[in-house]
Amino acid sequence: MKLLNKLAAALAVGMLFSAAPAAAQEVTLRAVTAFQPGSTVARPFERFVEKVNAEGKGLVKINLIGGPSAIPPFEIGNAVSAGVVDMAFVTTAFYSNLLPEGDALKLSDYTMQELRKNGGWELINELHNKKMNTWYLARTGDGVPFHLYVNKPVTKADLSGLTLRVTPVYRAFFEALNGNSIQTPPSEVYTTLERGVADGYGWPIQGILDLGWHEVTKARVDPGFYNVDVNVLLNLDKWKSLNDDQRAFLNKMAEWLESTNAENAAINAEEVKKQAAAGMKVYTLEGAEREKWLNTAREAGWAQVTKVAPDSAARLREKLSKN
Repeated sequence: MKLLNKLAAALAVGMLFSAAPAAAQEVTLRAVTAFQPGSTVARPFERFVEKVNAEGKGLVKINLIGGPSAIPPFEIGNAVSAGVVDMAFVTTAFYSNLLPEGDALKLSDYTMQELRKNGGWELINELHNKKMNTWYLARTGDGVPFHLYVNKPVTKADLSGLTLRVTPVYRAFFEALNGNSIQTPPSEVYTTLERGVADGYGWPIQGILDLGWHEVTKARVDPGFYNVDVNVLLNLDKWKSLNDDQRAFLNKMAEWLESTNAENAAINAEEVKKQAAAGMKVYTLEGAEREKWLNTAREAGWAQVTKVAPDSAARLREKLSKN
């Protein structure tokens, strides 16, 4: 009997060790988003997490720790770079201190599918590898423009006398049109507008109502400018530690995520309707003023990239821009 017990124990141990490699196949990635969970901006990543967890059983699982309450947006770049978290969903505007070249992504005239074909993605990823110790997995936001939202009339491409809440995305543009700028985290925009500290702010066409900012916003300025980039980054050491199957799976999921950018045109149109229903006016620049608005946005953007990243600016413009 003792011998049988020993054999049974040995078999149990053998089964335990034989199962260990299979169990070890699944890796859990700790992730954080820079945006309020459930908001329009955060939703693409939340869908990504849901899809990865549904289809990646045995390979990859993502544990979404939380949003801005978990890690402040402007600290998320540091967190994923240092490996405090394994994955982050964050815009380059929130980590420009680590990667000044990130300013160029908003200026891209190409979709991510096109950038993956023309060498643009390789360049972007190379810079993230070298400057941030991160892997540039995917981008959302294609086809989502930024806008200026204001509480005072804007009838021409001149922002003189306006104090505007900015991020690095549009600071150079607004200042080129004589606007005064202040920078605050998104969580403080509502009170900044409510108290009259700022006369307006830049933000994408999507997400205003989710954040409640329509309550303190009178109007939107058209046309929109730039393209949103909200990126899925992985800590580079963590990426390298994954096996080939795990990396291939995450790349497949990245392609799926980027394919959902095609939904943005319909989402944008719905957001415009919601803003109108909420009572927001629209100041539309036309003719020469429109041309000045868009040209200033583009050239101020590239001038800023050249200023902060002179060694990379020319390569970035070649790969990202049609102009």
